[in-house]
This record gives sequence, C-alpha cells and structure tokens, in this order.
Amino acid sequence: MTQRHGFIGRRSFLQLAGLGGMGVAASSGLLWHPEASVAQNPTTKPQPVSPDAALKRLLEGNQRFMEGKRQNPNQSRLRLQETAVAQYPFASILGCADSRVPAEIVFDQGLGDLFVVRVAGNVASQTAIGSLEFSTAVLGSQLIVVVGHSRCGAVVAATKGDPLPGRIGTFVEEIKPAVARVVAKTGDLQQNAVIANVQYQAERLAESSTILAGLIKEGKLKIVGGRYDLSSGKFVIVT
Repeated sequence: MTQRHGFIGRRSFLQLAGLGGMGVAASSGLLWHPEASVAQNPTTKPQPVSPDAALKRLLEGNQRFMEGKRQNPNQSRLRLQETAVAQYPFASILGCADSRVPAEIVFDQGLGDLFVVRVAGNVASQTAIGSLEFSTAVLGSQLIVVVGHSRCGAVVAATKGDPLPGRIGTFVEEIKPAVARVVAKTGDLQQNAVIANVQYQAERLAESSTILAGLIKEGKLKIVGGRYDLSSGKFVIVT
C-alpha cells in the first residue's frame, strides 16, 4: 500500500473503496476532475497538522472572529496559485448548510485551509462520510469537526415532527435519533437537541466508516463536535 506520511495514497484509497478494479484512469474520470490527480502528486507535501494543533488553530481563529480581529489568512494571489496545484487542508468540517455559518469566515481561515462538507442539520450522510474519508485518508487532514449551531432549522423540524414536503424529511429523519436522546431532559428541547445532534453525528462518522475508524485507532485522526452561536459568533466544543 502506497503511503504518504502515514496516509494511504490515491490508488490505494480507490482500491480500499472497492474501485481499484476499474483502473485509476477510469475511476479518475468518474470521481474527480483531471486536475484533481495533479493535486495528489506535488513536488513537496507538507506534514499533516496534528489533531490538537489543528483544533487550536480553529479555536484561535474563531476567537479572532468574535473579537472583530480577523486576519483573513491565506487569501493572497500567491495562495490562490498554490492551491490551484494542490490542496492540503489542515482540518475537515462537517457543518450545516445554513448561510450564517460559513466555516472559513467564522474560523478565520483561507484558501485550502479547510475541507468543508455542508448539509442541512450537519448530518453524517453517506456522501458526507465519503467526502470526509477522502479528506482524511488521501489529503491528510487529521481533524474532523462537526459544527452545529443555535436555532438550526433542521433540528427544530426534527423536534416538531410535522410532515415535510419533498425530500426535506430525508435529512430530518437522520436527526430524530439525536432528538430522542434529550426528549426527557430538562431545559430547552431545541437547544439540547442541537448539542445532541452534534454528538450523534460525530459518533456516526466514527462508527459508520472503517476508514475513519482505522485512522482514529492509529492516532492519525480525531473527531470532535461543537456548537456555534449565531448571536455571539462563539464556537464551543460539546463532545
């Protein structure tokens, strides 16, 4: 198995995912734009940022955001050119699709810093899990942060249980097990459910993916979750 700094290479990842028999060229056409293959083979690849260092970097960025002291790092023309060739995100985010919680802004990061997967209710869907397997096993990110937020519409819908049109109910159903954990708990149901959902989705990531579980066992990945407050801008770890 080809490895880079302890992580599986692109060919090995495709084989592990059951796509190796299709051939690298064929699978590239199915999964990624041709430029993505270039990004996997740069002349130099930096060492991955450790889970604790990555989390510290995110929390410091959030503190700057709250205080109105954003540095807007890695947003220069040079950075644009560098990331056009390769990407090495130091952290991965599973966040809600809510327009008020853009990860790069609330954590004060720049181009190529974060691998962000966003879906309503920060649900650990199969496509989200697959994306995070890629960001960790191939790109080398050693931290996944599940980001929930106050007054999350998806969580509110899950607490009410009303019939929903179209396919909205598909992701709401994936939040209901988290709501069930706190129905009998004292306090505000919706606030408790937001935290419970973050914890539940973080657990699902580790339990539903052999790739992520393997990286955790090897000490090459940490999964944490937190709640972002829409009013204050503060992000707090809850796992």
